[in-house]
Amino acid sequence: MAVQGIIGKKVGMTQVYAEDGRAIPVTVIQAGPCVVVQRKSKEKDGYSSVQLGLVEDRKVKRVTRAMKGHFDKAGLPPCRVLREFTVGDGEELKVGDKVSVDLFAPGDVVDVVGVSKGKGFQGVVKRHHFRGGDATHGSMFHRAPGGIGASAFPSRVLKGLRAAGHMGSERVTARNLTVVRVDAGRNTLVVKGSVPGAGGGYVVIRKG
Repeated sequence: MAVQGIIGKKVGMTQVYAEDGRAIPVTVIQAGPCVVVQRKSKEKDGYSSVQLGLVEDRKVKRVTRAMKGHFDKAGLPPCRVLREFTVGDGEELKVGDKVSVDLFAPGDVVDVVGVSKGKGFQGVVKRHHFRGGDATHGSMFHRAPGGIGASAFPSRVLKGLRAAGHMGSERVTARNLTVVRVDAGRNTLVVKGSVPGAGGGYVVIRKG
């Protein structure tokens, strides 16, 4: 089993046209190239996987001593983003090998993992889609959450109650997206639909 994923960066959304003239909303992802930084084996680590690093044009300036030693051991320049992917025991990937976007082909189904856009502190209407009260004169109950607990029993607010709070900036997986185009020359991947996060955010593309 070859490596089943790659690291990328979300470029943005656009649309492409199908042969029958339909406009298809798509997301363009700068996928790879990636390099194998570490190889883990079942004998030594208990499971078999590879650690990939995203190769970028920008040079990494600040590297901790621990990470510097990690990359020096591999004989590679530091990468800003590292992710781990499961591989089979017989896979011949070794440290220094490159993984590119030609891992995918049009028609493949992939999952894209990213961090959603941060919305800051939001109320219950936006955060949990509460209906709110009447928006009429004298209502005094427009976007409030309503009652949050009983006074007699249990005389407290139960854990897990939906309330106002921080929204977004969470790990989100968009599943079963279809690959529309693959451009190995430009290291770009075009998938149907939207993927989590803002433009320029890092994502992981895995075969579904």
